[in-house]
Amino acid sequence: MKEAMFWQSKEDGLVFCELCPKGCSIREGHKGFCRVRENRGGILYTLNYGQVSSYALDPMEKKPLYHFYPDTLILSLGTVGCNLRCGFCQNWQIAHGEPQTLDLSPRQAVDLAKQQRDKGLPCSGIAYTYSEPFMWYEYIYDTARLAQQAGLKNVLVTNGYVRQEPLQKILPYIDAMNIDVKGFTDKYYKDNCLGHLAPVIKTVETAYKECHVEITTLLVPGLNDSEEEVQELVDWLAGLDPDMPVHFSRYFPNYQFDLPPTPEATLQRAYQLAKRKLHYVYLGNLGDAGSQNTNCPKCGELMIRREGYRTEVTGLKEKACRHCGNPIRMVL
Repeated sequence: MKEAMFWQSKEDGLVFCELCPKGCSIREGHKGFCRVRENRGGILYTLNYGQVSSYALDPMEKKPLYHFYPDTLILSLGTVGCNLRCGFCQNWQIAHGEPQTLDLSPRQAVDLAKQQRDKGLPCSGIAYTYSEPFMWYEYIYDTARLAQQAGLKNVLVTNGYVRQEPLQKILPYIDAMNIDVKGFTDKYYKDNCLGHLAPVIKTVETAYKECHVEITTLLVPGLNDSEEEVQELVDWLAGLDPDMPVHFSRYFPNYQFDLPPTPEATLQRAYQLAKRKLHYVYLGNLGDAGSQNTNCPKCGELMIRREGYRTEVTGLKEKACRHCGNPIRMVL
């Protein structure tokens, strides 16, 4: 437990949390929506500091990040808690449950990542993932600064539901983000995630100017997969940066949702729509190897071949296409 960042005292012992757009007013002895920030004696504390629920040495492509240190590994850490309540959550056991955790200090986390490099493994850094990393803010802020000093990269895999002040404070220590844009209507966010779309849009628009950003959208049949909604998402992203990699992921029943899996044809339609305006579009949870490869947007030659998490960089010369010399958005 540690005193939280980004909160204010209010009258009658209340505290107002200013970390995320929920803006919880929390009474003495109570927790915010995320379940990991609690008012004790008029002070807001974070309850999950150093508490790790999940850890693994993952392929970078699992995050998914396809244009950031491809074919490397990254130490991946998760905790508990979340500030959205998505009915289709794939990690609900740690986001909304009470999993067992182990203690891992920021220094221990950095040392663990460095040990992987010392073993000769291509470990590029630390990913804060599995659960919502912004609900682990204080721990990540401390760990990311140490990791940067040690020459490690820091990655957030996030729902992007955070206020601008904490986002801008941590961005100097973050090298890459995969941001979930759950859907592209506020109604979808309200009905299925108990949140709002606008803060996520703002997070993307802020973050992509400061670090490498890739977008993931889970297409849920009948809820956020219409051609009109996908087109609006694509138009917005193309207006920001047509080189921003985008991942459309296939939904499978989980947590509170029992809808059938997303039809493959739905993902293929989204892929074709997006490719008209975006240079790098990928399909996830589909098993279609062709939609995971990276091709040069100018000449079409294969640059990176992917089969599951097996990655082979074949057509890159530094950060350009080996065949035509076209510059490629890629962090190596």
